[in-house]
Amino acid sequence: MANEETTILQMHDLKPAPGAKKDRIRVGRGEGSKGKTSGRGDKGTKKRYQVRPGFEGGQLPLYMRLPKLRGFRSPFKTEYQVVNIAALNDLFPQGGEITVADLVAKGAVRANRPVKVLGEGEATAAFTLKGVTASASAKSKIEAAGGSISED
Repeated sequence: MANEETTILQMHDLKPAPGAKKDRIRVGRGEGSKGKTSGRGDKGTKKRYQVRPGFEGGQLPLYMRLPKLRGFRSPFKTEYQVVNIAALNDLFPQGGEITVADLVAKGAVRANRPVKVLGEGEATAAFTLKGVTASASAKSKIEAAGGSISED
């Protein structure tokens, strides 16, 4: 009476899914049993002890090859952009009032950084400098030529 299209699953028909059954690793039975190290892992340094971080196999490590950090750089130091009096003579031969914006427009300095005038060269015109710092020699030369400096 059994229909030939439907078959009932029997105990003797059961089998594991493909790839589910694997042979056990027979450790120490030669290289042919399972790969080169037969499940025992690596040989040599890695197998015998733990290597410290930065160890390069005896080669001089990177942290010893690089030079030591020398000196100290203050993160709070203000670095000025420098303009000499000789450059002011070239850029503004007629003298007059000079601001940081004027120096930026002429390409002598970059914007948003402090400017300091140094005393190399002679002041040929009366400069009225605003918003800059000046060295003592620059200040005396500009004031001797009839100019002035204000740092505000």
